[in-house]
Amino acid sequence: MGRHRTDELEDGYPSYKEAKPRRRRGGRGKVLVPLAGSVALAVLLGVAAFVVINRDRGCAGDALPLRITASPDIQPALSQIAERFNKAAHEVEGRCTTVAVTKGASATVASSLGGVGGKAAAMDLWIPDSGLWVANLRARNQDVPEAGASVAHSPIVMVASGSVVPNLKKSFGEASWGGMINAANVANVDGPGRKVRVLVLDPSLNAAGLGALLAAAGVATASGAGEEQLVGALKNLSGSTSTVRDQDALLSSLGVKGSKAPLGIASEQGVWAFNKVKKPEVPAVPLYPAEGTINLDYPVVITAKDAAVRKAAEAFQKELDSESSRKTLQDQGFRTPDGKGGKAISGSAGFQAKAPQAIETPDGKTVARMSQTWSRIKLGTRLVTLLDVSGTMALPVPGTGLTRMQAISRIAVEGMKLFPAKSEMGLWEFSTHLDGQGVDYRETVPVGPLTEDMNGVLRRDVINQKLIGAQAKATGDTGLNDTLAAAYQQMTDEYQSDKINTVLILTDGAGNDDPDGGISNQQILKRLKEQFDPEKPVSVLIIAFGPDAPKGKRQMDALAKATGGDAYIAKDVLEVRKFFLEGMKRRLCAPNC
Repeated sequence: MGRHRTDELEDGYPSYKEAKPRRRRGGRGKVLVPLAGSVALAVLLGVAAFVVINRDRGCAGDALPLRITASPDIQPALSQIAERFNKAAHEVEGRCTTVAVTKGASATVASSLGGVGGKAAAMDLWIPDSGLWVANLRARNQDVPEAGASVAHSPIVMVASGSVVPNLKKSFGEASWGGMINAANVANVDGPGRKVRVLVLDPSLNAAGLGALLAAAGVATASGAGEEQLVGALKNLSGSTSTVRDQDALLSSLGVKGSKAPLGIASEQGVWAFNKVKKPEVPAVPLYPAEGTINLDYPVVITAKDAAVRKAAEAFQKELDSESSRKTLQDQGFRTPDGKGGKAISGSAGFQAKAPQAIETPDGKTVARMSQTWSRIKLGTRLVTLLDVSGTMALPVPGTGLTRMQAISRIAVEGMKLFPAKSEMGLWEFSTHLDGQGVDYRETVPVGPLTEDMNGVLRRDVINQKLIGAQAKATGDTGLNDTLAAAYQQMTDEYQSDKINTVLILTDGAGNDDPDGGISNQQILKRLKEQFDPEKPVSVLIIAFGPDAPKGKRQMDALAKATGGDAYIAKDVLEVRKFFLEGMKRRLCAPNC
């Protein structure tokens, strides 16, 4: 470490012996000289002691910086812990560790580490809000560092404004993941969704949102609930009005009055922080799911390559497990990894002092699969409906008082209710010779956004009007194959990669009946198989209704499966919701269903 040198201590000035004596007046100088010497000696001894002490602590050499990137919610608490850690002068290989904690959204950092996003700031240690990010990354790339010990916990909870909680409990019942699915299920028109509006955090951007979906999916599977229910909920929640990008934005929206009581998803700590910082007139109240929940677990992920920096990271990780660090985290609304909360969430204002039952965090493959499910279910829809208007569609449906055309039209109108406003749709009618000799179809409404204005009327309303007013052609046969060939070609040519591209056929199930010729059953199957592109899949979905439907089921199945689609026979109008959800579910596995 080097020795003390007098020339260093005297800052390069000549020593006392070398200094030329000066004549002084009076006796006061004789008293001050020894006093000045004593003060100087004390100062020098103090400096020497400071140097020796700090050399013993390992701080005399260059500093060893430790760069930490942490989830924004926990970053303030970690910065307080880092400040104390720095003051204590922790030595690593003779160098004094200096910790700096910056905030970084976990989704952004995860994207950077996964090589699919922008470059994140340089870091040696990462503390995301959840190990779900790490599990998802490692499912695709085992070179990503493993998640270490948990720093803190915060349960994922449901949340509502305190003003609506009493009424919410009346219409929704006890908070539960199963109840959330029922309320969000787009096909459950008579369920709690009539009075409750479910809001979720975008799972691709928020661990609380992803954790909630994983918990709900696990509960749905364990209870034996149909997968269609979960798909119906996911389809509804993936809409732009139900999915919120930012937790604070979601919490702020809970106080907005409307016809339905808002019910959101957040972390317990997020609810506490919102009430503490924003001070809303009516505080947000956490609601703990009856089946238990998944915790945000804030794991330590050491990314440093340098051996000394890794040692520094391990030293700080040990500090995070100290009693003082735990108290700092508890004071900021977090729980310790064993579930203990501090005064911040001691049981008041709806907070539950006892940790809720923990649902085991799914493995990496399950996390990756749910992330992919959300991405696919969130894709937009581009769909053209081919409506059968052949002569048989004018026949009555026994016991209903409806013609086949009226029943099919009602099915179509009902099915359209399941699609969000951002969907793109169009309508064709088919029979034989509808648009001149040999042309078996006509484009009634071109494919486009449902919200697009068409001469003062929205496309959605135009399609509904056309469906309701559709008339069967009394002398018309069923030129299905020619129509499907033309529609499939157009949808393939206009394929949009950010949407699920589908040809929907609504028919009475008689199949192709074109006495003037046209494309045969074998030819249309061969054409579809040749045209189908797994990289740009356009699927065929068929819904048939009427007594003749079973006769054509074999051919309908063949047409649909040639494109990764499916065919259904409806027994009543209300069954159509199930079939449309089945079709939506298939988009999760397409094109390999």
